[in-house]
Amino acid sequence: MGKIQNYVTGHWVDGKGEGNPLLDSVTGEIIGNATTEGLDFAEILHYGRTKGGEKIRRMTFQERGNMLKSLAMYLSNCKEQFYELSYRTGATRADSWIDIEGGFGNLFANASLRKLFPNQFYHVEGDPIDLSKGGRFMAHHILVPKTGLAIHINAFNFPIWECSKNVQ
Repeated sequence: MGKIQNYVTGHWVDGKGEGNPLLDSVTGEIIGNATTEGLDFAEILHYGRTKGGEKIRRMTFQERGNMLKSLAMYLSNCKEQFYELSYRTGATRADSWIDIEGGFGNLFANASLRKLFPNQFYHVEGDPIDLSKGGRFMAHHILVPKTGLAIHINAFNFPIWECSKNVQ
């Protein structure tokens, strides 16, 4: 497999150096090397906040949901590749099912939430609230996209990671 690249700032990049070997937990064969050494994390966060976040915030609920649905469908069509890789971690097909197909199901479920919202990037929630006598001053909740950044940290409790840490 060689060196595993990182998808950051809109393109695939290698980390510096050789990286840490990831081992097949059954055969001990190195199936790839991974590293984030040399990546500019400040630039990655800036890109996520400005480029990626900006684009997603302009999307309607329908567009976001359809994007998730398309991703789930694409990944579902490639699921055997995920099972093959998961097998190399020491997991059986039954072990892998909840992570692989459960993950796809989670994407499909989140995508279906689009049906609860209008085809716009914001949502007006509930009825107006009268804050004054006679309705001269009122409030209404409006849900809008957040401007932050979510960071996913992968679980390192899989056998492939444990085996890889022990390589000298």
